[in-house]
Amino acid sequence: MFKNILFPIDQSRETRDAVSIVSNVVKTYNSRLFLLSVVEKSTEDDPIMSDEDTVAQLLAGAKDLFSQENINAEIIEREGMASFVICDVADEVSADLIIMGCRGLGLTQEGVEDSVTNRVINLAPCPVLVVP
Repeated sequence: MFKNILFPIDQSRETRDAVSIVSNVVKTYNSRLFLLSVVEKSTEDDPIMSDEDTVAQLLAGAKDLFSQENINAEIIEREGMASFVICDVADEVSADLIIMGCRGLGLTQEGVEDSVTNRVINLAPCPVLVVP
Protein backbone atom coordinates (compact mmCIF):
# COMPACT_ATOMS: atom_id res chain seq x y z
CA MET A 1 0.00 0.00 0.00
CA PHE A 2 2.70 2.51 0.96
CA LYS A 3 5.70 1.58 -1.20
CA ASN A 4 7.48 4.93 -0.84
CA ILE A 5 7.29 7.07 2.29
CA LEU A 6 8.67 10.58 2.54
CA PHE A 7 9.63 11.85 5.98
CA PRO A 8 10.61 15.55 5.99
CA ILE A 9 12.81 16.25 9.00
CA ASP A 10 14.09 19.20 10.94
CA GLN A 11 15.43 19.57 14.47
CA SER A 12 12.05 19.94 16.11
CA ARG A 13 10.66 17.85 18.95
CA GLU A 14 7.72 17.02 16.69
CA THR A 15 10.03 15.38 14.15
CA ARG A 16 11.64 13.30 16.89
CA ASP A 17 8.19 12.30 18.17
CA ALA A 18 7.21 11.07 14.69
CA VAL A 19 10.21 8.72 14.32
CA SER A 20 8.56 5.75 16.02
CA ILE A 21 5.44 6.09 13.88
CA VAL A 22 7.53 6.32 10.71
CA SER A 23 9.46 3.19 11.76
CA ASN A 24 6.24 1.34 12.45
CA VAL A 25 4.64 2.24 9.11
CA VAL A 26 7.81 1.47 7.12
CA LYS A 27 8.15 -1.94 8.77
CA THR A 28 4.45 -2.76 8.47
CA TYR A 29 4.31 -2.05 4.75
CA ASN A 30 7.94 -2.93 3.93
CA SER A 31 8.28 0.57 2.45
CA ARG A 32 11.16 2.52 1.03
CA LEU A 33 11.94 5.48 3.27
CA PHE A 34 13.11 8.84 2.00
CA LEU A 35 14.40 11.36 4.53
CA LEU A 36 14.19 14.94 3.34
CA SER A 37 15.60 18.05 4.89
CA VAL A 38 15.21 21.47 3.35
CA VAL A 39 17.81 24.21 3.62
CA GLU A 40 15.88 27.45 3.88
CA LYS A 41 18.31 30.28 3.10
CA SER A 42 15.74 32.99 3.60
CA THR A 43 14.47 31.99 7.03
CA GLU A 44 15.32 33.87 10.19
CA ASP A 45 12.98 31.75 12.32
CA ASP A 46 15.25 28.70 12.24
CA PRO A 47 18.89 29.62 11.58
CA ILE A 48 19.90 26.00 12.10
CA MET A 49 17.93 24.89 9.03
CA SER A 50 19.67 27.53 6.91
CA ASP A 51 23.11 25.96 7.45
CA GLU A 52 23.90 23.26 4.86
CA ASP A 53 26.46 21.46 7.06
CA THR A 54 24.05 21.24 9.97
CA VAL A 55 21.29 19.94 7.72
CA ALA A 56 23.65 17.32 6.26
CA GLN A 57 24.57 16.19 9.79
CA LEU A 58 20.89 16.06 10.73
CA LEU A 59 20.16 13.79 7.76
CA ALA A 60 23.13 11.54 8.50
CA GLY A 61 22.06 11.23 12.14
CA ALA A 62 18.49 10.37 11.13
CA LYS A 63 19.71 7.78 8.65
CA ASP A 64 21.82 6.18 11.41
CA LEU A 65 18.84 6.19 13.77
CA PHE A 66 16.71 4.31 11.24
CA SER A 67 19.61 1.95 10.49
CA GLN A 68 19.48 0.87 14.12
CA GLU A 69 15.88 -0.18 13.41
CA ASN A 70 17.07 -2.15 10.35
CA ILE A 71 15.52 0.41 8.01
CA ASN A 72 17.56 1.58 5.05
CA ALA A 73 16.69 5.23 4.46
CA GLU A 74 17.65 7.32 1.47
CA ILE A 75 18.55 10.93 2.23
CA ILE A 76 17.66 13.96 0.17
CA GLU A 77 18.80 17.51 0.87
CA ARG A 78 17.27 20.39 -1.05
CA GLU A 79 17.15 24.15 -0.85
CA GLY A 80 14.01 26.26 -1.07
CA MET A 81 10.70 26.92 0.63
CA ALA A 82 10.00 23.82 2.71
CA SER A 83 6.36 23.21 1.82
CA PHE A 84 6.92 23.44 -1.93
CA VAL A 85 10.12 21.37 -1.82
CA ILE A 86 8.40 18.65 0.23
CA CYS A 87 5.60 18.37 -2.33
CA ASP A 88 8.03 18.44 -5.29
CA VAL A 89 10.17 15.70 -3.77
CA ALA A 90 7.08 13.63 -2.93
CA ASP A 91 6.20 13.77 -6.60
CA GLU A 92 9.79 12.95 -7.70
CA VAL A 93 10.09 9.85 -5.51
CA SER A 94 6.51 8.74 -6.22
CA ALA A 95 5.68 8.95 -2.53
CA ASP A 96 2.55 7.12 -1.48
CA LEU A 97 2.58 8.83 1.91
CA ILE A 98 4.20 11.82 3.58
CA ILE A 99 4.62 11.56 7.34
CA MET A 100 5.46 14.75 9.20
CA GLY A 101 5.34 16.29 12.63
CA CYS A 102 3.20 19.31 13.34
CA ARG A 103 4.33 22.22 15.47
CA GLY A 104 0.80 23.45 16.04
CA LEU A 105 1.38 26.80 14.32
CA GLY A 106 -1.81 26.36 12.33
CA LEU A 107 -3.96 26.59 15.46
CA THR A 108 -4.23 30.36 15.15
CA GLN A 109 -5.42 32.36 12.17
CA GLU A 110 -1.96 33.89 11.74
CA GLY A 111 -0.32 30.49 12.00
CA VAL A 112 -2.38 28.90 9.23
CA GLU A 113 -0.56 30.98 6.65
CA ASP A 114 2.87 30.13 8.08
CA SER A 115 2.29 26.44 8.73
CA VAL A 116 4.45 24.21 6.54
CA THR A 117 2.25 21.27 7.48
CA ASN A 118 -0.93 23.05 6.41
CA ARG A 119 0.60 24.00 3.05
CA VAL A 120 1.82 20.44 2.47
CA ILE A 121 -1.61 19.02 3.28
CA ASN A 122 -3.15 21.31 0.67
CA LEU A 123 -0.49 20.80 -2.04
CA ALA A 124 0.73 17.22 -1.61
CA PRO A 125 0.36 14.72 -4.45
CA CYS A 126 -0.35 11.94 -1.93
CA PRO A 127 -1.87 11.45 1.54
CA VAL A 128 -0.21 13.19 4.47
CA LEU A 129 -0.05 11.66 7.95
CA VAL A 130 0.42 14.41 10.51
CA VAL A 131 1.86 13.41 13.86
CA PRO A 132 0.86 15.93 16.56
